[in-house]
Amino acid sequence: MVEVDALVALQAQYDKLKRRQARNERAHFARGLMQGIMSMLKPGDVVLDCGANIGEVTEPLAATGATVHAFEPDPYAFEQISRRMQGVENVVLHNAAVAVEAGKLRLMRAVNFDDNPKAGSVKSTLIAGARNINEQDGIEVDVIALPDLIRDVAGKHGEVAFLKMDIEGAELDLLEQMHTDRLFDLVRLTVAETHENKFADLRPRFADLRAAVAEAYPITHVNLDWI
Repeated sequence: MVEVDALVALQAQYDKLKRRQARNERAHFARGLMQGIMSMLKPGDVVLDCGANIGEVTEPLAATGATVHAFEPDPYAFEQISRRMQGVENVVLHNAAVAVEAGKLRLMRAVNFDDNPKAGSVKSTLIAGARNINEQDGIEVDVIALPDLIRDVAGKHGEVAFLKMDIEGAELDLLEQMHTDRLFDLVRLTVAETHENKFADLRPRFADLRAAVAEAYPITHVNLDWI
């Protein structure tokens, strides 16, 4: 019995190390991709940073001279990014979430948000069912219809130069709608972090989405492995 328990513990440790390695590999890839993205952007381009949080991605995007629309619904994170980007004229901040339709939705925070708001704010989500999220309380936030915005920007500027999406599960509905409506065709490069590991019930839909997008677009046009 002791040997079995030891083997189980070793397997669990091995699985944890594999997950950590996979995360590190994705992080290295994302950093390299970010350098490529920055090299393609220029003044006059329009960028949409959905799930901007405290501005870790917004700031380097703005340094390219492109106009960056940054969307962040969590009040804590929005205050931080507002301070960070104060005086940067080519950044337009929106204290709002993005979804298929405009309106108002309830934003739920991590259970440990009060203990560590900086780390907790990256987990804030509009989608119920995630691990370690306080679903009893929530904050009503404004929501902008991203499909309409993409069409509007593309109509005025010819395309959206870059779309980054890291919105803690809410990306599933949006990416499905974008694929159905062929809105990816209006964006030079879309990157998104998908959160199927946080939403077990949604994993089959995420798998179907990934397969459909991979069949329709090269990874240089739509990349769902952002981190």
